[in-house]
Amino acid sequence: MLKNLCIAMTAALAALAAGFQPADLVQLRSAGDVRFSPDGSRLAYTVSRNDGAGRPFSQVWVMTIASGQSICLSAGDDPSDEPVWSPDGQSLAYSGKLEGKSGLVVAHPDASGQRFLAETRGTNSPLPTTGSTIAWSPDGKQIAYVSSLPGPETADAQADPIVITRYLYKPTAGEGNSHFNDNRRLHIFVADVASGASRPLTSGTHYEHSIDWSPGGKEIAFISNREPNEDQFFNYDLLTLDAVTGEMRRLTATENAEYRPHWSPDGKTIAYEATRRGLTDLETTMEDTHVWLIDAGGGNRRELGAPIDNRQGEPRWSQDGRSVWFTVQERGNVRLYRMPVSGGKPVAVVADRGSVVSWSVHGNQVAYAFAAPEDLPQIYLKTGDAPPKKLTDLNHDVMRARIVEPVEEFSFISNDNKWTVEAFLTHPAGFRGDRKYPLIVNIHGGPHGQQGPAFSFKDQVYASRGWATLMVNYRGSTGYGQAFTDAVFGDQNGNEAQDVLYGVSAAMRRYLWIDRDRMGIEGTSYGGQLTEWLITQTNQFKAAIPTAGIVNLISYNYMTYYNQYEQMEWGAFPHQGNLMDVLWERSALKHVANAHTPTLLMHGENDNDVPIAEAEQYYVALRDVGADAVMVRYPREGHGIREPKHVVDWIDRSIHWYEKYFR
Repeated sequence: MLKNLCIAMTAALAALAAGFQPADLVQLRSAGDVRFSPDGSRLAYTVSRNDGAGRPFSQVWVMTIASGQSICLSAGDDPSDEPVWSPDGQSLAYSGKLEGKSGLVVAHPDASGQRFLAETRGTNSPLPTTGSTIAWSPDGKQIAYVSSLPGPETADAQADPIVITRYLYKPTAGEGNSHFNDNRRLHIFVADVASGASRPLTSGTHYEHSIDWSPGGKEIAFISNREPNEDQFFNYDLLTLDAVTGEMRRLTATENAEYRPHWSPDGKTIAYEATRRGLTDLETTMEDTHVWLIDAGGGNRRELGAPIDNRQGEPRWSQDGRSVWFTVQERGNVRLYRMPVSGGKPVAVVADRGSVVSWSVHGNQVAYAFAAPEDLPQIYLKTGDAPPKKLTDLNHDVMRARIVEPVEEFSFISNDNKWTVEAFLTHPAGFRGDRKYPLIVNIHGGPHGQQGPAFSFKDQVYASRGWATLMVNYRGSTGYGQAFTDAVFGDQNGNEAQDVLYGVSAAMRRYLWIDRDRMGIEGTSYGGQLTEWLITQTNQFKAAIPTAGIVNLISYNYMTYYNQYEQMEWGAFPHQGNLMDVLWERSALKHVANAHTPTLLMHGENDNDVPIAEAEQYYVALRDVGADAVMVRYPREGHGIREPKHVVDWIDRSIHWYEKYFR
């Protein structure tokens, strides 16, 4: 008997040692941006690290494909990002640090000849998605770049007392270091490579960004919101400017949003992302982006990605200009498609389970960063129809000693019989059919986002402890068509919350080993909001861990940095009609008397997306009704938890909270 017990204990300890621990995060690295050299012999790519003193940071590497050897362009722990090859392939421009200065750097691919060209500075203004900040001229003699200058309100917002005059007076969601918009405006500059002299091409109170230099060298395409009340009306448009005179041409004047332009190789056409409708706002958007084309003169605007009813990513051209490549969100995955410019059927070039993060095309080769179910993003190379070759193995030392548990998808019918909803379940480690296992429901944010089979560190940590994790792509999620994304409109904390509960029920019917007496629920942002709402609607969860969640839709609307959110998600301002009453009825705080689930509230101190006052309200309310509640506040964090040491703490505390109530 004692011998059998010892054997069982040894096996259990061995299984735990083979699993993921929260502290493993610090050692993990992931590949990001990847770009072919003009001759296709080398790849520039970025590697994100978690072992620095603060937040994760990236560094630029260059790989010689034939040998597989790579060299880092940054010294020590200096950060660098956004590598862009010169037209002749002899140099790289990137955003980096050199000799104590941060800005635009140029170097040879072997890291020699590093030169600092120009200091650059960004802004913490709450701008939506932006594109490239560096673009070479076709002759390789100049580099356009994006940097910021003080705006007319900058001084007042930094004075004593602070004077606020802008509607958007708070910084962007993830900034985490301040409470106020710096009011600096992004503009386009041009640096002479030989002399290092820079000159501005734009000025004023608008923001210009997302640049691409035309093949003919005359114009630079860019994105800007030119509305007179741009703080209150988000409306990106596509423009070009003369690279010598700075004279602008406006190519689009739509109510929908345009993003990330790229010139065709012949300079006659521009490909870009855009929405079909104006149903969008500063941070999350219900409207799927699609790939569009427009003639360089501004005419013949047409949607190239129309055959695909799913959210599409940044487009780039093939070398011959006959096709456009872009990513597509599909059923929890992010796939890479090639679409003929002349029309026809799109081709899924990378359709494996997981997520394409970035890619670059050269002839019949595509290099791409891909997050597979078994690892964080790594670089792969695919030639023609041949199987892909893995070029990087950044986490070999960690992963060889760990077991990644499988992720299985299943679907179920929604409560109102309108939708087929998909869910993903991560299996627990050391599974045995004769045992019961806890289940953690992990809800994604957005609400317009998706979860899928790509590697999830926190879910794998939970799996290593013998806990299953359930992810439900409830209505409002992306990757299932525009109608499915629209289905949450005017119904927050409604049927999409029921989708989560129906997903739990479907999982328990499918996986009889789930222990219904040991279930937890958590999520970040909108996932935190649904967590806080659902524990007022059911007592089936033994513990809850909402991070950065909204509990009061009314107070949130008037404190967040992007005040158009409720307007766009409900179709009106809160003060119009009876919406104020509806928002209060759909707020978790109103129903807190029904909440009895022990709740661990996590929040960034400087969250300007979902201000920490949301957690503060719920913490006091939960204590008032007698529920066990703890609030954890993370300094220097904005929306979500980013510093690796904070993330490790966040996961550790989550484990201990569940263990306390799973006994």
